[in-house]
Amino acid sequence: MARIEDYALLGDLHTAALVSRDGSIDWLCLPRFDSGSCFAALLHDESAGHWRLAPASGGPATRRAYRDDTLIMDTEWDTDDGSVRVTDFMPPRGEAADVVRIVEGLSGRVPMRMHLVIRFDYGHVVPWIRRSEDGLIAIAGPDTLCLTTPADVRGDHMSTVAEFEVAAGDKVPFVLTHVSSHRPHAVRAHADRALRDTEEFWRDWIGRCSYSGPYEEAVRRALITLKALTYDPTGGILAAATTSLPEGLGGVRNWDYRYCWLRDTTFTLQALLGTGYVDEARAWRDWLVRAVAGDPAKLQIMYSIDGTRRIPELTLDWLSGYENSAPVRIGNDAAGQFQLDVWGEVLDGLHLARETGMQAVDSAWDIQLALLDFLESNWDQPDSSLWEVRGDRRHFVHSKVMAWAGVDRAVHTVETQGLDGPLDTWRDLRDRIHADVCEHGYDAERQTFTQFYGSQGLDAALLLIPRVGFLPWNDPRVVGTVDAVQRELSSEGFLMRYRPDADGGVDGLPGTEGTFLACTFWLADALHGIGRGDEARELFEKLLDLRNDVGLLSEEYDTGAQRLVGNTPQAFSMVGLVNTARQLSGSSTQTGGPRQRGVS
Repeated sequence: MARIEDYALLGDLHTAALVSRDGSIDWLCLPRFDSGSCFAALLHDESAGHWRLAPASGGPATRRAYRDDTLIMDTEWDTDDGSVRVTDFMPPRGEAADVVRIVEGLSGRVPMRMHLVIRFDYGHVVPWIRRSEDGLIAIAGPDTLCLTTPADVRGDHMSTVAEFEVAAGDKVPFVLTHVSSHRPHAVRAHADRALRDTEEFWRDWIGRCSYSGPYEEAVRRALITLKALTYDPTGGILAAATTSLPEGLGGVRNWDYRYCWLRDTTFTLQALLGTGYVDEARAWRDWLVRAVAGDPAKLQIMYSIDGTRRIPELTLDWLSGYENSAPVRIGNDAAGQFQLDVWGEVLDGLHLARETGMQAVDSAWDIQLALLDFLESNWDQPDSSLWEVRGDRRHFVHSKVMAWAGVDRAVHTVETQGLDGPLDTWRDLRDRIHADVCEHGYDAERQTFTQFYGSQGLDAALLLIPRVGFLPWNDPRVVGTVDAVQRELSSEGFLMRYRPDADGGVDGLPGTEGTFLACTFWLADALHGIGRGDEARELFEKLLDLRNDVGLLSEEYDTGAQRLVGNTPQAFSMVGLVNTARQLSGSSTQTGGPRQRGVS
């Protein structure tokens, strides 16, 4: 099994595949990101489905890279017999989903081998395979996969293989197309034409990027990755392309991230709006408005990519998990948690959209009013925090701060935009929340805010206190909190979200996890904010060094094993990269306006 950092991403804005350095596609869900997989070797072994296309001699590639600013992957091997390239990509979705792989001889004459194992429903279902004039067809239930290639293929122990040679200048295409089993004759991609169209699509898209400054190459790759994690029909942006990649190798902290988290809203809008992608930001805002419409008391922290609310959590006991990190989960029970900060995040995101000139949808202010009514009655309730702890509910400081931020944005909107709202009531509510946090969430002896009221632990999300305008960057309480978080949550310079063993075990789960990359980007932002710019830049560049060879980051980093861990590629990490680069270059987008409120 390959390391997490050995995988590159392919995608068509409906779903995504992961391909390793040895030429094997080990993860692919069809027809969309959160569908069942047809390749799940990533979470078990090759018997759960994979598609390897590489020299017969095997081994990792000599080199690989995305083709310029695209999602087209060129992987090359230098062998004793010569050199060969495999070009992998998924064309932006047309009538059907296609994975295209083109083998091209570069020198000599290289023996090649293709090995295709299709297993639908996360490795659980073996398809019925037959040949037709269109190629090889694999059918099971609602799904059909069609393999089209000029290479001779044959069956081999419930799999399909092809063995052939390529000389310099030879090209052998392979196209794998997914269609619904009741519509088997959908148009399939023509390899060369699809390559041209895919290259043109990505170059046109990145050509709209307005960011110019330090770390431009890293920012552009992060934006391409973020686009690849967008479900084009709805504009929803999922947290990651995978499920159950462990936060700790061999552990049980394995979650399904193929959904859309509301708290990512503001950070993602900042990244998109700050780099020129207004259409994508608008689509994400519109997805948000549709998803949260309804009873504000029933707001969820996450939804499916089309806004579906019910995403029940199941375990797939037939899969052993990545490096035996079980259980493998699909769905996510955290969707049913009460996480107070989400109300503030949604209000902050909608405020940012309005402040940056995005045309408001008619229902947005009505939704905000309903959310504010809920906050007024529930801001003082304990919750499960942004980290979705599965222990007892607490009065988490970050949750209260975000409740304050939501009310603050409403006050600012009425003051500057002329919209109707109970201004005096909201001002009073904002002041009460602020006073409560400063009284119960700050430890004067340790000179730091705490994870929750009365806690001995800390929380990396405390770094966001000045970022949302709760206190100014130069407030001694902010500086003390930054120092304490850096001191107590750092591992080799990278930041943990919190210490799971603090306060007797706050999250209710065994084991530990890696350092959280988004939090470490927040630390770089905070260091910059309190005037330690050189240190911020040094930390940011250290984070850039964690990217894999094609510029991707997962959710976390294990400083002991020196490996990326957690689901990959992680949108929160890539968004953090974009926003911190913009912060260090002086082009960041504020969420709370230029004011600094609430000093007490």
